[in-house]
Amino acid sequence: MNPVVVIPSYWAQGEKPGALGERGVYDYTTRIDRPLPELETCLSSLEQVSGILRVIVLVVAPSSCAESARARVNSICRAHVDLNPLVIGAQEAAHVERAVARMAHHVAGETVSLRGYGAIRNMGLAVATVLGHDVVVFLDDDEVVLSPDFLVKAVWGLGSLTRQNLQVLVKSGFYVDEKDSPYANPTTEWSERHWTKAEEFNKVMERAQQSSTRITRSNHLCGGCCALHASAFTRVPFDPYITRGEDLDYLLNLRANGLDVWFDNEWFVRAQTPEEPAPVPSTFMQDVYRWLYEYRKLDAMNARRDLRTVTPESLMPYPAPWLTSDVRRRVFQTALRRFLTGPDRLSYLGILTKGRHEADKFARRASTRYLSFAMVWPTIASALWEDRFLQGAIRGTGEVSEPLYPAVSAAHLAAGGLGDTGALPVIDAWVPDELGPEEDTDELALAGEKNADVQPAEDGQDTGALPLVGEPGDTDDLGDTGELGDTDELLACDAPAEDGEPTEPSAPTEPNAPSEDKTGEVTPSAGTGELR
Repeated sequence: MNPVVVIPSYWAQGEKPGALGERGVYDYTTRIDRPLPELETCLSSLEQVSGILRVIVLVVAPSSCAESARARVNSICRAHVDLNPLVIGAQEAAHVERAVARMAHHVAGETVSLRGYGAIRNMGLAVATVLGHDVVVFLDDDEVVLSPDFLVKAVWGLGSLTRQNLQVLVKSGFYVDEKDSPYANPTTEWSERHWTKAEEFNKVMERAQQSSTRITRSNHLCGGCCALHASAFTRVPFDPYITRGEDLDYLLNLRANGLDVWFDNEWFVRAQTPEEPAPVPSTFMQDVYRWLYEYRKLDAMNARRDLRTVTPESLMPYPAPWLTSDVRRRVFQTALRRFLTGPDRLSYLGILTKGRHEADKFARRASTRYLSFAMVWPTIASALWEDRFLQGAIRGTGEVSEPLYPAVSAAHLAAGGLGDTGALPVIDAWVPDELGPEEDTDELALAGEKNADVQPAEDGQDTGALPLVGEPGDTDDLGDTGELGDTDELLACDAPAEDGEPTEPSAPTEPNAPSEDKTGEVTPSAGTGELR
């Protein structure tokens, strides 16, 4: 197998909330000036993981601060070159978007882009397809990997057959909180009675955790801890038209195409609680659009003869109650109760009088858009697979080079050291004494006169090379340097000859020598292919 880790990373200039129902408003974004962003912590936790071949970071930011976000992500990734990071920003994404548009010109909207949850996931799949990775492991930037065997567990059983002769092509892990609990915290607030999902979700999680087998068929998909085989993601794309909840929606898309999601009760990550969540009204409005669209879309898919029928009853206990017409009553009751109890009463009044009706109109109008895009996706994936032109375009600007100076270690950061600031370090170097106002600053000889300890060259000695920058008393001279190679090699020089005896030149070093190959590919456990 040739797995790749894909991490969508969401950035913003400040904390200004987005408009209700606006596409491109996310649950959580990182401020560009944050001293220690979540992406740094996430990548640091991946350093311990064995078998990582490449990490793709998708930079999601508004156009007003896209360049600043890209520069910040680049500075973070330079500290983790062992992960072979590839940064996908607006420049790299544009190459993929143009290639997709040539094949899906009749499809409405942004289907593969860096805007909108589903389209961002599709961008990750498209880039992985271009690079020829047959397994995509999605990880969120606000998560921490706890085990060195994270990738081994991710691909365990992937591509194998169950006892029922069903192939495992999509796996889901789960999240644990700071107390290592996988369960959601239920709420007893009166305003949330019709909107909380904690009790239903915990039943699904409890059934999977208490299963006698490691792999079980699942009604839930954790988008920040899931593994997709190429046989699945080149056949079924994410829905780019859904406002949020694209991971659970992907489960429905897979079911309609005859595939299943399988839950691995030994594979998990720790979710870091965001300190600056999105405003509640905008998140609620996105959920209104989401569930009304999901209900209409499921009806549209079940009306197709070429797709498998997915009934809400087959998704009990969750998310079945949210995929029927009863979801409209849930929306009304929750908006009304939040309006009565506050805060943000004006926002919820707008949802009651106008927002929920607009969401229902959108759901009716867009319910079949995904089906049109899904029909052309296999052709898109086939054309993108290991495309040499796109590979060169993406890797030419997306690959991150090794920094000139070592990065601050994670242990130092944990001890209270200065976090990543995105700025270059200050280099202490010796400079000559100040020159007078009348002196010629272009003459290098003046610097030599100012420092009496530096002896003039003897007859026949090569003086074409510049002296090393060091203390004033340093008398070591460089021989003929020729062309300058990698700056890391400038610190090495041969000692001067004794009494004029010739010295053999040191062996030349190849500039930009390739680093040692990473470990071999991660393969699932050998066996009969059956999961027990």
